[in-house]
Amino acid sequence: MRHDDRTALVTGGARGIGLEIGRQLADRGLRVLVGARQRAAAEEACRAIGRSALPLALDVTSAKSVTEAVREARELTGGIDVLVNNAGVSLDGELRPPHVDEDILRSTLDTNLTGAWRVAEAVVPGMVEAGYGRVVNVTSSYGSLALMDSGRHPAYRISKTALNALTRMLAAELAGTGVLVNAADPGWTRSGMGGPSAPRGPEEGADTTVWLATLPEGDRTTGGLFAERRPLPW
Repeated sequence: MRHDDRTALVTGGARGIGLEIGRQLADRGLRVLVGARQRAAAEEACRAIGRSALPLALDVTSAKSVTEAVREARELTGGIDVLVNNAGVSLDGELRPPHVDEDILRSTLDTNLTGAWRVAEAVVPGMVEAGYGRVVNVTSSYGSLALMDSGRHPAYRISKTALNALTRMLAAELAGTGVLVNAADPGWTRSGMGGPSAPRGPEEGADTTVWLATLPEGDRTTGGLFAERRPLPW
């Protein structure tokens, strides 16, 4: 299915899974706004994606940066129809509870949770006004309470658990508006975060996110957590 005349914003879109998400969305006919902290990185990614991609300097940890980037996006495209909150960090190293590094925890939450929330706050009202929108929060099964079986990567896990909760709350608040909100787990994927030994390539890692980002009009899939296009328990 083609999605011409729709615009997608992908945060953390300059490399890894984010870059591949942008590439696949462009292949489906969407105009892609590539968000990255450094505009030069976003520009390089746009060259890799093709003519339908536009660069945005976007640091999700800065409210000012988010406001300015979304304003620029609207000036360039008229509006944002699809938001992929892909920007994320994993900073824990070998830390395990009950020990906590509060600086790591704050930094992780600011990107993985509050950053996604900031961008959604800036973008979603326009979707509601238009009566159409797709929000996909890139998460991890590490954040699933039902699947949580260790304390590895605690700040990362907690940030994704919180992002999952935000997904559920947004989906509930936006029910009936035409805006669908879901979470996608790309799995262990070869990327800057996943490392070179991960079993999945970026193409596989991006697939579920792209599927959720392009759900057709009239679809009612919202408030779910998915991996390989199948639901996962929260």
